[in-house]
Amino acid sequence: MSTQIFHHALYIVEPACKGCTHCMKRCPTQAIRIAKGKARIDNDLCIECGQCMAVCPNNAIAIEQDSLSQLQAYTTRVAIIPAVFFAQFDDSVTLGHITGALYALGFTHLYLAETGVDILTVLEAEDQGAGRPLISNFCPSVQRLIQVRFPLLVDNLSTLRSPAQVTAMFARSELPGLSDGLGIFYFSPCAAKIAQFKTEGSEEHRLFDGIINFDTAYNMVCTYLAKHKGEMQEEKSSFSFPVCTRKALRWSLVKGQSSHHSGRCLAVDEMHNVIEFLEILEDEQDTNLQFLELDACAEGCVGGILTVRNRFLATERLRHWSSTVPKQLDQDLCERILKQKKAFEKNLNLEPVLPLQVLGLDTDHAKALQKLRKAERILAALPLIDCGLCGSPSCKALAEDIAKSKASIRQCAVLKLKSAKDLNSLARIWGERSTAADGLQDDQA
Repeated sequence: MSTQIFHHALYIVEPACKGCTHCMKRCPTQAIRIAKGKARIDNDLCIECGQCMAVCPNNAIAIEQDSLSQLQAYTTRVAIIPAVFFAQFDDSVTLGHITGALYALGFTHLYLAETGVDILTVLEAEDQGAGRPLISNFCPSVQRLIQVRFPLLVDNLSTLRSPAQVTAMFARSELPGLSDGLGIFYFSPCAAKIAQFKTEGSEEHRLFDGIINFDTAYNMVCTYLAKHKGEMQEEKSSFSFPVCTRKALRWSLVKGQSSHHSGRCLAVDEMHNVIEFLEILEDEQDTNLQFLELDACAEGCVGGILTVRNRFLATERLRHWSSTVPKQLDQDLCERILKQKKAFEKNLNLEPVLPLQVLGLDTDHAKALQKLRKAERILAALPLIDCGLCGSPSCKALAEDIAKSKASIRQCAVLKLKSAKDLNSLARIWGERSTAADGLQDDQA
């Protein structure tokens, strides 16, 4: 994916943005700046984690979504649904009610995304990732974080296909006669998966025909049930899709992936914790770990930005549900998997990802060194209080932006307290144009 133009699902709703800096301060990769009173996202640095959206008090950050109307373009409409989606509902809403509503809304086939976990187990898939500890590639935000901020660790990333990919391949192999009119849709709990699925050239973009946001699907199911729930009592005990094993259902919860690996494993959730541990790992500290499960969201996918239920209640419901299903895979489903074995041959591992060279000050090595030295000199002149009033997340970020001619020394609120003569002197040192004493305004584009 590193050679592809990454698709970004998060965007700024400018009329609603107040330039409050909450998003800028929360962003883990310093991808946000405030310019002319509005937030701006640097797409090269954004990892689609949704932290900015979570803290925005003005609902000024949104996520793009596909419309369910696109289902009408297909005669066979398959939904690949993470188990977390079913955990968004109260206990009064049964699985049969939910699946019945989804069929009524236009889907013809339903598959649990976690079915892919059992498929990988049945086919005895082996991860070909080279580094140790092996780092899960399940969370797209974490994968992109490593590519952007921790490039030395990309060799540690798993190459095994995600359960959703494997399930989509399984569905296509089971429905070959319907391929001409077949559309496969994924229900997403977060912006990162939407971005990953919509990036042209990605495996997700090849396997899936659309992606439906969790909150959109949840509201549509609730609306339908409010009108028709009384008519669906007969479906209370009907699952209407193949149920995977207990361990597979817990895959997207914290420690869900670790339970499928032998040896010493560690699970870390929430982005700030993930970054802290990756810094330790990058420093080549010996961890003695064989597998590392990293989730950008608290409690795993139940904490996704598009989920609607309290993550702890959702976790409890999903664990309760998993306790009601068999520990072993249903024999019928196992036979179905083995029947499609040829469709997966030598196709369960992806090409290793590459680092994204986006943090450098310049693509030319000599110019980059010059800008680095310039940024260091500029930083020495700044107050180093990281107040954010300049529109950059830190003094260091402002210094780098000035060195790259993307910002002005005049944006520093502390230096503005100096005389205009002193500020213009500093500006001239960094090659900026002079400004009149009474017109010291932010030059940020």
